Amino acid sequence: MNDWQQLNSEIIVCRLCPRLVKYREKIAREKRRAYLNWDYWGRPVPGFGDVNARIVLVGLAPGAHGSNRTGRMFTGDASGDFLYGALHRAGFANKPIARDVNDGLELRDVFITAVCRCAPPQNKPAPREIKNCRQYLAREFILLKNARVVIALGKIGMDGYLALLREQGYNFRGVRFTHGATYTLNQELPRLICAYHPSKQNTQTGRLNARMMDQIFRKAKKF
Repeated sequence: MNDWQQLNSEIIVCRLCPRLVKYREKIAREKRRAYLNWDYWGRPVPGFGDVNARIVLVGLAPGAHGSNRTGRMFTGDASGDFLYGALHRAGFANKPIARDVNDGLELRDVFITAVCRCAPPQNKPAPREIKNCRQYLAREFILLKNARVVIALGKIGMDGYLALLREQGYNFRGVRFTHGATYTLNQELPRLICAYHPSKQNTQTGRLNARMMDQIFRKAKKF
């Protein structure tokens, strides 16, 4: 078993957060009407993508009927449809649609992870739950040796990533979440780019559109 396999095997059996365990398993039992024939994943979701990636996307948490159903980050819901469409246009994904773990989707030079690995009620993990998950994010970044750019998808993703860096002893000021904002935190660290999360709340209201997401990936390519 290699380092990635060991890490992912630990992630998927994690039960550190009782509230999240109860919720993710309840959703997996009750299911949504449209997915009654699905065998829901119902466990923590490990990262997905190119382990040699130079670009790392840090999201919030699995969707209750998306990743919590399919077992792969940003797969099976509207957020994933929007994100993988953008990754395909940018040349980072071999196809624009992510339906399930056997759909043949492959990422090039991009790895996708999150600050919380379990689907939280109302998409709102508690600070303690995010902190419990931080060990897994830290170990992923140790293994992502080629990371040059981190794209934080949403303020919670950004805050979780910055909290990890502060725990590791890095100190920086003046980082504010704004879509498209770019920061050089430290010469040792990847460049940070902030982007709105591709949630339905953002994409259906026009707060985030395809052009804006494409600009984020063009910026990432430059770095």
